[in-house]
Amino acid sequence: EVFNDGECILSGIMSVKGKRVLHMDRNSYYGAESASITPLEDLYKRFNIPGNPPDSMGKGRDWNVDLIPKFLMCINRISFISLVRMLLITQVTRYLDFKVIEGSYVYKGGKIHKVPSTETEALASSLMGLFEKRRFRKFLIFVSNFDENDPKTMEDVDPQKTTMRAIFQKFSLGQEVMDFTGHSLALYRTDDYLDQPCIQTINRIKLYSESLARYGKSPYLYPLYGLGELPQGFARLSAIYGGTYMLNKPIEEIVIEKGKVVGVKSEGEIARCKQLICDPSYVMDRVRKVGQVIRVICIMNHPIANTGDINSCQIIIPQNQVNRKHDIYVCMISFAHNVAAQGKYIAIASTTVETGNPEKEIKPALDLLEPIEQKFVSISDQYEPTDAGTDSQIFISRTYDATTHFETTCDDIKDIYRRMTGSDFNFAEMERGKQDIFGDAAE
Repeated sequence: EVFNDGECILSGIMSVKGKRVLHMDRNSYYGAESASITPLEDLYKRFNIPGNPPDSMGKGRDWNVDLIPKFLMCINRISFISLVRMLLITQVTRYLDFKVIEGSYVYKGGKIHKVPSTETEALASSLMGLFEKRRFRKFLIFVSNFDENDPKTMEDVDPQKTTMRAIFQKFSLGQEVMDFTGHSLALYRTDDYLDQPCIQTINRIKLYSESLARYGKSPYLYPLYGLGELPQGFARLSAIYGGTYMLNKPIEEIVIEKGKVVGVKSEGEIARCKQLICDPSYVMDRVRKVGQVIRVICIMNHPIANTGDINSCQIIIPQNQVNRKHDIYVCMISFAHNVAAQGKYIAIASTTVETGNPEKEIKPALDLLEPIEQKFVSISDQYEPTDAGTDSQIFISRTYDATTHFETTCDDIKDIYRRMTGSDFNFAEMERGKQDIFGDAAE
């Protein structure tokens, strides 16, 4: 048995692998801190905003607001999208539907610009002058042709020894091009990648471009009715494989004998287990604080300016553009995703806190969104486990970070899986396991 809070994905994986899973949650809804809140009245209450939403907000039930927004990248290294595909294949979750996010933008000099990721877009981009466009186009061609098994494509670059900084120098690309390439195409959160082997970055840019080629407008997907649909889907997947899910279950105690978890006590009863997965809030004595994230949920009655009035987008504000150590992220979704009333837009800005005045830190993002009808500000502590959990068999996830894509979450899932099983996550093996009982599941 496994007790698990917001880590619904892992409970789905473990069930498919044949483990007996019990998934308990002290909340009355799926997904814990990554839940989608509905109706809108509940969001006002949660953030202690007095009164009810004004009539201009439409029906409260039309709203499904993510507390922590994340976009799915269409082709992800953990095959996260394959996990989602698995949900789609199982008949119970046929309604789980995704829309492509309509644009990916980067911030430069107080304005936003479309992220250029193809040779054609590079030549049309307002981010660069004429000569830099040509150099960037050559760089993109070099990246797309680069093949580790074919020295002719490498142009004397050693994939494991040449740094990414040296590659940018090779194509005479300046700081601002490095900023949007590293942070908006390769999706790095810091500049550490510049002095690491270039092959990692080359592969990440290829991933972005392939995803874009596959889906057209951006490499990101988002589920209709909000991210809260995902944990529900994984909970159902777990149920198909015999897992049990209990909402509204207060956790009174984690029972430990000889340094090892043996069960979880709830409402006077003990559910016995061999392994336990949970988020930091259940085991505060086994985690350390590593920082804070500020998130501001903004309700607007207009799309973001300079995006061509699209219904959804991601904006990354690279750290160097606003003299920071961490990027600022904005993700916008809208009524088109069944998460807001007709004509309404939800933009969520987030970043890692660096000073004693987090709201000032996030101002560059909020300035892009004005006028804002209603803001909901949260500052949350970030925690990570103090040990791997191999002795206690308590496996603790990390708190969600400020990014608006799932990559770091996927890394954490892979890490917990490795700590629990001693082996790397293998999607192909899971796919085979699913087919064993697929006939039963599909009827």
